[in-house]
Parts: sequence; structure tokens; C-alpha cells
Amino acid sequence: MSTMTNTDLENKGRSKLTAGQKPTWTWIACLAGAAVVAAAIMTVIGFNVAGWVITTAIGYVLAMYVTTRVIENGRKATDGLWTNLVVAAFLIALLPLVSVIWTVLSIGLPGLVEQGFLASDMLGITGAVDQQTAAEGTNVLGGVKHALIGSLLITLGATVISVPIGLLTSIYLVEYSRGGAFARAITFFVDVMTGIPSIVAGLFAAGLMMTLVGPGDNVMGFSAVIALSVLMIPVVVRSTEEMLRVVPNELREASYALGVRKWRTILKVVIPTAISGIASGVTLAIARVIGETAPILVTAGVAIQTNWNLFKDWMMSLPVYIYRQMMFPTAPAAPDPSEQRAWGAALLLIIIVMLLNLLARVIAKVFAPKKTGR
Repeated sequence: MSTMTNTDLENKGRSKLTAGQKPTWTWIACLAGAAVVAAAIMTVIGFNVAGWVITTAIGYVLAMYVTTRVIENGRKATDGLWTNLVVAAFLIALLPLVSVIWTVLSIGLPGLVEQGFLASDMLGITGAVDQQTAAEGTNVLGGVKHALIGSLLITLGATVISVPIGLLTSIYLVEYSRGGAFARAITFFVDVMTGIPSIVAGLFAAGLMMTLVGPGDNVMGFSAVIALSVLMIPVVVRSTEEMLRVVPNELREASYALGVRKWRTILKVVIPTAISGIASGVTLAIARVIGETAPILVTAGVAIQTNWNLFKDWMMSLPVYIYRQMMFPTAPAAPDPSEQRAWGAALLLIIIVMLLNLLARVIAKVFAPKKTGR
């Protein structure tokens, strides 16, 4: 009578545990088979890379579903099908972002690194200059300094106005309001302002400043600040309100039980607890307005030189600069220099938004409540 060794017993036990399960290389085989079949189909109907990738993805999902259903069971097959569909939806949603970043980076990088691009404005740059540049292949003259400074000043002004108003409004709605008619009216108008078209905000700011300072003097940077504040305040209010509501009531009650006043509880307990979400909301609001074009066109106008004064003369911004360079090239017969400036400015705008997100994360980490031991 033969006896079984320990190795045989282990192999037998392992085979029982893995019975009815797909091999680990199943997905590789399904992907390779789907790619071959997709290539054959696309060869017949006309090969192109995008169609081949889409057909391969569809074939892979179907192959994995059928294989799992045959080897394992219908429940696991359905679970795997929905997992693959969710992953596919994520990749589809990611494609536009990757495409935009790659396009702007590949086309805009030469313009951004051009000598003097960040340190010069468009003063003295005419169509003849661009035509000469295109004909001789020399460095593109004219930069984005005036638009960069204008965008930073206008956005900073809007932030200085919007953040205190939005934060205080949110504190009133969460901490002091008792659901009365006034609070409901504020919430209603904030919701309406969230969806207001940007051009309407620009017209409102232009009309307001025209009433205050008179026609002809209303086109200036501060008009754009008012317009962007109208767009920014509701975003700050809604995001901050949600973050304040997430703070547990137990923290407030513990503070009150120690005899701390309400305003100090809000300042020392509630806001530090929600500072991470508040910083993210403010960053979202800044990103919402820093790329606006229409309200700045009708308020701050267009300029070709640097203007540091928000309360006098026209002021250029990055979105308007990009729009003008693409739609109205300095030299229509030779648009390449203007397109290079526009793509360089677009890349610069994306970099600024990314830096703002990093700054928000740093602020949230620095001001977040610290966990301390006894």
C-alpha cells in the first residue's frame, strides 16, 4: 500500500483550495486575444489606433466575463464585469485631462521657456516685428509679464473680498442661524449666484462702477475684482458651509462645557477642525475665477503694458491674453509667434492652478488640529 508524502498532501490541499478559480495569467491571455481579434477587425474595416484600442477594451471585458463565468461562476463573472466597467469609466474620464495636459505641455513649453517671455510685455510689439520673426526664425519677442501681473492682482483682490464675506456668511448660517426666513433667503440667493453666467457678473460690475465713478473711468482692474468676487463668493460660502457642518457637535459642546464663549469656540475649535476643507474650497473658488475671460473683457479691458494700479487704466489678464493672441494675432499674415505666446500663457495658467492646489494642501496640513498625547 503506497503512502503519500508531505509534499503530495500539500499539493493536494492546494489544488482543492484553488479549484474553480481562474489562473493568475487569465487576464493577460484575454487581453492578448482581444488585441489580436481587434487588430484583425480593424484591418478589415480600416485600421486606426483609437478604434483598435476601443475594440480591444470591449473584447477584453467580454472575454473576461465569459472566461470567469465558465471557470468560476456567474456571481464572480458579474462582479468582474462591473469592476472592469468602473475601471473603463475611470480611464475614459482621465483621457481628456491627460490629453489637455499633454497638448498644452508639448505645444506651450517652447513658448514658456522663450527668453524674456515672463519678463516682458507687448509694448512695442507690432505686426512687422512678428512677420520679421517668422521670416528669419529668430526668438519670439513680447511676453506675458503684464498679463501675469494683472491676473495675480485681480485674483488677489477678489480673494481678499470674497473669502472674509464667504467665511462669515457660512459661520452665520451654520453657527448662529436657526433656520429662519433670513437664513433661507441667503441660502437661496447663494444657490442662484452659484450658477450665474460669468458675463452677467461682468456686466453687473461694469454697471456698478459706471454708476460710482462715471462712464469712461469704469474700465479698470477693480471692476474685474468686483466681477470675480460675484462669482467667487457663492463657491466659498457653499464649500465652507459644508465643511463647518461636518465638524462634530460634540466638540462644540465640550468647549461650551468648559465655559468657552461661542465666538472663541468657533475661532479655536470649529474653524481649525474644518480648515482643510475650507482651504480646498477657497482653492476651488480661485481656480473657478482665475480662468474667466468674459467678465474681465467687459471690465478690465485689454492692455499691452504692465499696470500695477487696480484703480486706474486698463489691465490685461492671462485668459484675455490667450484669447487675444489666438483670435487676433499681432500679425495675421504670420500667426505663429502669437500662437506660441498663447500656448505658453495657457501652460503658465495651468501651472498657477497646480501651485494653488499645492498651497491649499500645505495650509491644510499646517493649520490642521495636531494630535498630542498625554
